[in-house]
Amino acid sequence: MTDSLRPLVQAYDAGAPLERAATPPSEWYFDPRFDALERVAVFARTWQLVARLDQLAEPGCFVTAEFAGEPIVITRGQDGTLRAFYNVCRHHAAEVMNESQGRAGKLRCPYHGWTYSLEGELIGCPEFREVREFDKARNGLVPIRLETWENLVFVNLSSDAPSLREQLGSAAEQIASLRVASLKFHERRTYDLNCNWKVFVDNYLDGGYHVPHIHKGLAGVLDYAEYRITNGERYCLQASPVDSAGGDSETSAVRGGEMAYYYWIYPNLMLNWYEGYLDTNLTLPIDANHCRVIFDFYFADGVQQRDKSIAVAERVQQEDIDVCESVQRGVGSRSYDTGRLSVRREAGEQLFHKLLAADLRAELESPPE
Repeated sequence: MTDSLRPLVQAYDAGAPLERAATPPSEWYFDPRFDALERVAVFARTWQLVARLDQLAEPGCFVTAEFAGEPIVITRGQDGTLRAFYNVCRHHAAEVMNESQGRAGKLRCPYHGWTYSLEGELIGCPEFREVREFDKARNGLVPIRLETWENLVFVNLSSDAPSLREQLGSAAEQIASLRVASLKFHERRTYDLNCNWKVFVDNYLDGGYHVPHIHKGLAGVLDYAEYRITNGERYCLQASPVDSAGGDSETSAVRGGEMAYYYWIYPNLMLNWYEGYLDTNLTLPIDANHCRVIFDFYFADGVQQRDKSIAVAERVQQEDIDVCESVQRGVGSRSYDTGRLSVRREAGEQLFHKLLAADLRAELESPPE
C-alpha cells in the first residue's frame, strides 16, 4: 500500500501559495487505501474527543466510544482518577463494556466473564486455576493517553504525540474566553453521511463561500462581507458579525448576540458558538465513502427555545448533508481531479489539506516497525 499511495500523496503541492493552490487529488476522497492510511497517520495520532466530564462525574461512571477502528472505554476510578483503555478483553478480544455509558463497580466482559477493576486491573478470570505461566498483573486492560480541556475528555492512541494543549494551541485560550465550560449539555444528534469525512470538513472550512447559496436562513443573520478567516497552527477560526434582524424569523429568534465563531481544530472537531449557545461537531470516518457526524448541543442557563434552536441547526445540517453527498458523487467522476481555492474564502481549507498531507507523508516515509 505504501508504494502505491506515495505518488498520489506527493501529487498534492503543499507548498503552493493560496493563489496558486488546489485541492488534493480526488482519489484522496474515495480510495479505500487512503481511509486505511488516515486511520493510522491521522486519527491514531491526534487527540480525539470521546466524552464529557459530566458523563464521568462520579466513581464508577464509564463511557464507551470508537474511532480509528478502535473500541475505547473511559472510567472514573474509585480513586477519582479518569482513565482510558482499549475496550478489548485480554482473553479473546470481546468488547468488555457494551453500553454507551453507565455506572458500574467493575468492568465485566460478557463473553467469558473476565472482570477488570475501574483502574483496569484484571481481578477475575473464571476457570483459569490450572493455567500455568499466566500473570494476572500483566493482563489488565491496555491503557490509552487521556487529557481534558474545558468540560471535554480526549484520548490519543499514540504514546509520543504532542500534548492536547499543544494540539489546541492558542485556540484553547480563545475558546476559554467564550466561557464554553459554563454552558450545559442538552442533547446529542448523530448523522450518517454518504461522503468521505474530508468532504464534510472541506465544506465547513470554505470560509462561508457556500452559505449564501446553500443556507438561505443562516445567510440572513451573518454579515457575509465581514466574514473573516484566521488560521492558527492547527486550527481555523471563521468569525462573522450577527444581525439577527436580517434573517428569517425562525433563525433570527435563536441566533443572537454580536458575533458568531466557528472553530475547526485539526483534524475533525468543530465548535460553533453564538451567545448562549454552542454545538460541537465531531466527524468520524466510517469508510472511504461514508462518515458519521456527532452533534452535541449546549446552552447557557436561562436560554429559551432550545428545541427551536436545535431545529435550525438540524435544517442547516441537512442542507450540508445534501451538498456533501453531491460532492462525493462528483469526486468519483472521471471528469474531476482537483479544484482551485478562493483566496478570499478558502484559506482554512488549504490549512486542512496541508496538515493532512504532512501527516500522510510522515507515515509513508517512516521506517517499518
